[in-house]
Amino acid sequence: MHLPQFVARMQQEGLDTIVIDTFAAYYRHIIEGATGKMSHAEIGPPDANSLADYHALPEGDPEVLKKLVFCKLNGGLGTGMGLSRAKSLLPVKQGLSFLDIIARQALHLCEQGLNVPLLFMNSFNTRDDTLAHLSRYPNLALHGLPLDFVQNKFPKVRRDDLTPLEASDDKLNWNPPGHGDIYMALAISGVLDLLLERGYEYMFVSNSDNLGAIVDDRIATYFARLKLPFLMEVCRRTEMDSKGGHLCQSRDGRLLLRESAQCPDDEVGEFQDVSLYSWFNTNNLWVNLKALKQRLDANDNVLELPLILNAKVVEGVPVYQVETAMGAAIGVFEGARAIIVPRTRFAPVKKTNDLFSLWSDVFVLTDDWRVALAAGRTEAPVVTLDERFFKTIGQLEQRVPSQPPSLLHCTSLEVAGDVTFGDGVVVKGEAHITATSPMRVEHTTVEGETLLG
Repeated sequence: MHLPQFVARMQQEGLDTIVIDTFAAYYRHIIEGATGKMSHAEIGPPDANSLADYHALPEGDPEVLKKLVFCKLNGGLGTGMGLSRAKSLLPVKQGLSFLDIIARQALHLCEQGLNVPLLFMNSFNTRDDTLAHLSRYPNLALHGLPLDFVQNKFPKVRRDDLTPLEASDDKLNWNPPGHGDIYMALAISGVLDLLLERGYEYMFVSNSDNLGAIVDDRIATYFARLKLPFLMEVCRRTEMDSKGGHLCQSRDGRLLLRESAQCPDDEVGEFQDVSLYSWFNTNNLWVNLKALKQRLDANDNVLELPLILNAKVVEGVPVYQVETAMGAAIGVFEGARAIIVPRTRFAPVKKTNDLFSLWSDVFVLTDDWRVALAAGRTEAPVVTLDERFFKTIGQLEQRVPSQPPSLLHCTSLEVAGDVTFGDGVVVKGEAHITATSPMRVEHTTVEGETLLG
């Protein structure tokens, strides 16, 4: 067992004892053969009475927002899109980044007299870039609260012999331990105690790349009046969501979250059956800070969240990243619930396909700094771009150098081949563009099947 090597490395790095003990507990599970998998023998679809419906909620009480804090998860680099800095620095609309829009949403609430503090959970990879960018908004920090706290980090584990990874660049030896680390990070940083001292009782948490996740007084009021410890926003799964995590229920009736990495290999088909598991986690979560404090105090500042072993390859070496999911806390709090929300509250950017849509006229930036679907649209078009030419941000910017195509009347767009979009391109209906050689389209309407070259 190589745990002493991990402990020595974490101590040398100056990590908190709680972080070290938490990693040690997960590492012992790995040594004992834990895979982090969750089988259908243990779970089933959730009962309907476990789910509330947003549309059935009464009017909200803005007074509840005086006890609310808004937290954005901001630890991701967007490496899947070729980025090496905070993903939230990407331009989204009118030259504004995710961070710009989030900051302006918070300032708009202040202008309305609703001083909801904004917090970011950064990682060691994103903190410097993020705080440097936010310095242009000097009025963002409220009531002496910090703008951020930092995620912890775990050492990566070699898959072959379960020893610590020793990459040439020490940064590669560490990983943020998933957004499930938020609870421990809040406690260790002292931010949780500070919030409670200042009279804050609720926290709304969402991903920084999800601009649909705005503060909502109806949900806040529902959450507060029922004195819920934890609430997860869910949407109905479609085939587009079939590979993402879903809501489920234990055999003893507790709501649970199962991520794709937790699905046994022989159950993938069932996992992706959207008619069986019909609800997915938006990662918009509401947390009762008093309930969180009580739970952490009872467990030495640790929430026992299900283990996720995220398999990666670093410098040719197969490794595990030991992680947990924030939404998995739904299985920890007695009385936790889920609420079905409109799809408009879930508009993440995971691939360049999503950013391509956001850049277009099918999304608009409202006066209160929300990114919303244009009038007359109830859902975004399905965009599929050829990953050979559009996978990274650099490739996307090269092929959409100025004005993005109009998608206002587009249902779906599939691009195969090397296509550059110039100005004046309008896409309508179900469109398929195939280029047999590098081609540029401009000042034209595209619909149906279009062959270029």
